[in-house]
Amino acid sequence: MSLESYFKEKKGRGVLATSNKEGKVDVAVYSRPHVMPDGTLAFIMRDRLTHNYIQSNPHAAYMFFEDDAKLKGKRFFLTKIREERDSELLFELRQRTYPETEPFKDDPMFLVFFSIDKELPLIGPGS
Repeated sequence: MSLESYFKEKKGRGVLATSNKEGKVDVAVYSRPHVMPDGTLAFIMRDRLTHNYIQSNPHAAYMFFEDDAKLKGKRFFLTKIREERDSELLFELRQRTYPETEPFKDDPMFLVFFSIDKELPLIGPGS
């Protein structure tokens, strides 16, 4: 199953972990990523701690817990490759996911793209 199909079909919860250049860690709840045509994962971020940390350290980890299975899901080790601020693509993706919401409409938003360095199951063998 492709990642695009996986994230369209599976419901669940995600957690994105980042750290700054000093090694201080942040963990935040994030929805499913947007799988881009080139295979990168993109997350919509507000200008908060996670976004701040990813500016000084491009590495992150994302865990996705499937709702319908006990301890089933995926882990991704990621590297930031670029970002867009308040872009047309960001608003297009946001409208697809959250068409009825307008919270924090005056806050800047960022579409942050990550390459996948490694993908592992949520639990199980991996190195």
